[in-house]
Amino acid sequence: MAADAVSDEAWMQLALDLARSAETVGEVPVGAVIVQDGQIIGTGANAPIASHDPTAHAEIQALRSAGQGVKNYRFSGSTMYVTLEPCPMCAGALVNARVARLVYGAADLRVGAAGTVFDIVRAAEVNHRLDVTTGVLESECRELLQVFFRARRD
Repeated sequence: MAADAVSDEAWMQLALDLARSAETVGEVPVGAVIVQDGQIIGTGANAPIASHDPTAHAEIQALRSAGQGVKNYRFSGSTMYVTLEPCPMCAGALVNARVARLVYGAADLRVGAAGTVFDIVRAAEVNHRLDVTTGVLESECRELLQVFFRARRD
């Protein structure tokens, strides 16, 4: 399938499906998909609780999945689709992995590291910068998180 045959919204919908799968097992609903040359090379859903691993965010899980699939730790020319703006840890991992583009749904007003609070992915001080597209399926991504956290507070 050609890279331009599938829209950002379609890839983000896959990330939302992964986020919903995380929610069904009690994890914060965040999902991520890495696409390179029009093909999915990695996927991830939030799993820190189940894995007893504070680094098991959806983005890290997707990077690990991609690394195993393509047998490399660098993903030049790839795009990461994630339902929530990456935190500083995940943003740093995207820079280190040489992901070319980041597309996220909902901004993270607490620790967003792709322009909302910090801007690690475009910082002049780092040796690789990502192109960033924000707000893809934003309302769906934000609502999924809001419903999840509202249920936890009730």
